[in-house]
Amino acid sequence: MSLTSRWRIVEMDMWDRDAIDLEGPGFIEFAKDGTGQFGFIAVHGWMDCRPTKRDGRPCVEFSWDGDDEGHPVNGRGWAMLADNGTIEGHLFIHMGDDSGFRATSFAEANARDGR
Repeated sequence: MSLTSRWRIVEMDMWDRDAIDLEGPGFIEFAKDGTGQFGFIAVHGWMDCRPTKRDGRPCVEFSWDGDDEGHPVNGRGWAMLADNGTIEGHLFIHMGDDSGFRATSFAEANARDGR
């Protein structure tokens, strides 16, 4: 299974679901061309992704640039495919917060949310 897709962020260590979805459903997306993007709360980022493996599982490590309420921010992170088909990862904001996250496919998240 590949990480290339758009994923719904359903949990973060630092913020609850209402915060994650402040400006719309929280998401992280990995494209085939090695780029990606994410959005949660008021943070939006555009990623430069590098595929790798962790513990034998597909993984992506990335750096990113973006904005937080219109202020420039950047950082790094990673995401790994879990055994149950979700992804787990960690996002770091340079000189700021960091948080683990868990994401599911959008179809699975919508079914769980009754959409």
